[in-house]
Amino acid sequence: MAAKKSSNEGVLSRFSSSISESPIVYRGKLAASDAGFVAKKLLKSTGKAAWIAGTTFLILVVPLIIEMDREAQFNELELQQASLLGTPPAAPIK
Repeated sequence: MAAKKSSNEGVLSRFSSSISESPIVYRGKLAASDAGFVAKKLLKSTGKAAWIAGTTFLILVVPLIIEMDREAQFNELELQQASLLGTPPAAPIK
């Protein structure tokens, strides 16, 4: 029985080595490696773009939103003061 077992292992090892050394398997491994490289580069560049967009938003858009809110509060305060003093409210500027 021991002789049969070693001959079966020989057949299996020959079969697996012939498959792993196949040009199709080599090309598949190469394609998977290339796909992984491209995915890594894409994630890095996407992260950089997100960083640029986020910081640009914080520097340019957030102060604009804050100023617009202040202006709206100021206009509301003027309307309240005008109504308390009895002057006719001015038409809102659009």
